[in-house]
Amino acid sequence: MIKASDIMEKDIISVQPGTEIAKAVEILLNHHINGVPVVDETGALKGILCQSDLIFQHRKIPVPPIFILLDGIIPLSSSKKFNAELKKMAAVKVEDAMVKDPVSVGPEAPISEIASLMVEKHFHTIPVVEAGKLVGIIGKEDILKVLIP
Repeated sequence: MIKASDIMEKDIISVQPGTEIAKAVEILLNHHINGVPVVDETGALKGILCQSDLIFQHRKIPVPPIFILLDGIIPLSSSKKFNAELKKMAAVKVEDAMVKDPVSVGPEAPISEIASLMVEKHFHTIPVVEAGKLVGIIGKEDILKVLIP
């Protein structure tokens, strides 16, 4: 049975939460990767930053739906969610745009579990964590390479 440690990339390209967005974009483009893990100074996984998180910054500002009743404004959606989206759209640092506490797998995770996560959750990049530290990264290409004899 093929497991995460058999296919993961061990030479990990990562960024820290305080990295500027422009630098993170440069890393993604220069290395032709879809996502980059975000780690602290000890190597602990803090998040993941994907191209889609950065593209999010260029969408139109979502105007929350409201209902007006007797000169009173009643929001029809959470202002907390709206504020979080605005913060993400205005991100200057990786920590403001990344997905915090991303789904990860251990080195012993079977390839079938990793493939299911990618398909069902629409993930392109899965971090591999052991004892709280990032030890590898798996992208869709790593799964596809298994199909080549």
